[in-house]
Amino acid sequence: MSMETTAWNALYQARHAPREQPPFSRATLRRIAGFARPHRRRLTLFLLLSTVTALLAVATPVLAGRVVDAIVEGEAAGVVGRLAALIAAVAVAEAAVGLLARWLSARIGEGLILGLRTAVFDHVQRMPVAFFTRTRTGALVSRLNNDVIGAQRAFSNTLSSVVGNTVTLLLTLVVMVRLSWQITLLALVLLPVFVLPARRMGTRLARLSREAAAHNAAMGTQMTERFSAPGATLVKLFGRPEEESEEFAVRARRVRDIGVRTAMVQHVFITALTVVSALALALVYGLGGWYALRGRLDPGAVVALALLLTRLYAPLTALAGARVEVMAALVSFQRVFEVLDLEPLIEERPDAREVPGGPVSVEFDRVSFAYPSAEKVSLASLEEVAVLDARGGERVLHEVSFRAEPGQMVALVGSSGAGKSTIAQLLPRLYDADSGAVRLGGVDTRDLTFRSLRATLGMVTQDGHLFHESIRSNLLFARPGASEEELWDVLRRARLDELIASLPDGLDTVVGERGYRLSGGERQRLTIARLLLARPEVVILDEATAHLDSTSEAAVQEALAEALRGRTSVVIAHRLSTVRAADLILVVEGGRIVERGTHEELLAAGGRYRELYRTQFDARSGLPAGAPSGPAAGGPAKEPAAQGPAA
Repeated sequence: MSMETTAWNALYQARHAPREQPPFSRATLRRIAGFARPHRRRLTLFLLLSTVTALLAVATPVLAGRVVDAIVEGEAAGVVGRLAALIAAVAVAEAAVGLLARWLSARIGEGLILGLRTAVFDHVQRMPVAFFTRTRTGALVSRLNNDVIGAQRAFSNTLSSVVGNTVTLLLTLVVMVRLSWQITLLALVLLPVFVLPARRMGTRLARLSREAAAHNAAMGTQMTERFSAPGATLVKLFGRPEEESEEFAVRARRVRDIGVRTAMVQHVFITALTVVSALALALVYGLGGWYALRGRLDPGAVVALALLLTRLYAPLTALAGARVEVMAALVSFQRVFEVLDLEPLIEERPDAREVPGGPVSVEFDRVSFAYPSAEKVSLASLEEVAVLDARGGERVLHEVSFRAEPGQMVALVGSSGAGKSTIAQLLPRLYDADSGAVRLGGVDTRDLTFRSLRATLGMVTQDGHLFHESIRSNLLFARPGASEEELWDVLRRARLDELIASLPDGLDTVVGERGYRLSGGERQRLTIARLLLARPEVVILDEATAHLDSTSEAAVQEALAEALRGRTSVVIAHRLSTVRAADLILVVEGGRIVERGTHEELLAAGGRYRELYRTQFDARSGLPAGAPSGPAAGGPAKEPAAQGPAA
């Protein structure tokens, strides 16, 4: 390793030192050892090869010195030839061992990345919906990328560096002291001149790097939000492209200025250290030559000492920065473990059972529920806030009880934020009730396996989310083994077959991020087709027709009627015209069921349901009975997804 390379490494380590330096924790080290345990054989061989590489690195300067002595002493050409051949053999061996060590390093590092990433990914999938409503997606993805890679470097880089440099340093010192303790002492005296500036300049560059990173993060956030379909539409609607461009340009210009300053500081620093290293070599040759001329040192020893000088500075500088690397790795590991330590609120019991076969009933038995507080489901670092929101824990459902017999439809109506969507989310165990029980087929959902629960329940939510994949992939997400005929059948029943057939790529058409290449109605009908393909025994519709016009709604209602036939269903709707035929209508207000009955019974009772009905269908408003309502028609606004304490 050259002096210049060593200087760059020292500068990099100082520049990327973690701002937080965690305390030494045996528990953290034990957990790290747990992830490393599957790779222990490769690790052992890797450390052995690193030691061999260090030995070979020190051997070359010593052999070079022997060659010089052989020439000066006029030994036979065969001796010089054998020494040269030995140097060549050492170089080949060093290259071969280095390649093998690099392969092992890659296998260990990438294996560790695989283990950590899959552990975090699987763990995050088990987290409740509340975790995702609070967490910033970018911060979570960073844990799976940047922090996992940072942890991986502890094995692929730091560990080998510490072992190899320690062995190299000890051997180099021993050889140099044996050759000339005076020159060795001189080399050690010059070391602070080489290392200390790296620390000071590294601190300065670290501040510049963090400022640049903050501006880059802000630009990234701005691009992510403004380049999405809704964000770009908003910017165009309010006519702010020039202001957005100027705001972006201010940050970009600041990053440019920081880049120029950083480049100059680095170049000045490296140039200065290169001069220092050249002076160190000059001193070695000068003092060593003076000793050699007076017969106190062999000429070959002078050459060996000059070559060994780089073998001395490089490991010393690397080991001086090893603590920084270890701290950085510990920070990365702790940030990964921080996510793994978040306990999922919803777990499958070891003795969980299947949903009973046949038609399935739905029952809520005195169910009360409060959304979990932030400290139970989130991390301040994932929300990118200093302190977690202390709110939460207030009950949003109070003693809710009802039963839907197999094949019956139960409708939930009421004001926005009354708790209707919260009730729907308890059925598939997106959350668990705090008290009482939610039962499917007479069995508490907490006693059922996740697989059977997902196979039994089908849900269409308000937003109709689709992945940025093909129409085929979005449908097969519900049932991967479905045939081509089954896909076209559900599209026909959802009144989408003609549209999909008219597309150039048909089922292989990519729908775009969140399905934005489709209209709102088409997007929602595709989610209904996905539900039809799943063939669940229990269907939950949370404002499934909210985004449809009158024509599309009528078509989808026919498809839904077919899908719901013979199945138990829970339907949430603001449009009361869609729930008139329900076997049981529940009026929910303030997290309580305040009225229950059929459409006719509730109208006759003259209570809250009648009030909601008259709001939508009062003859005095000029709206005929059955006309669509909503904000534009004087009816209540569509209820937002209930995924937080305000639901």
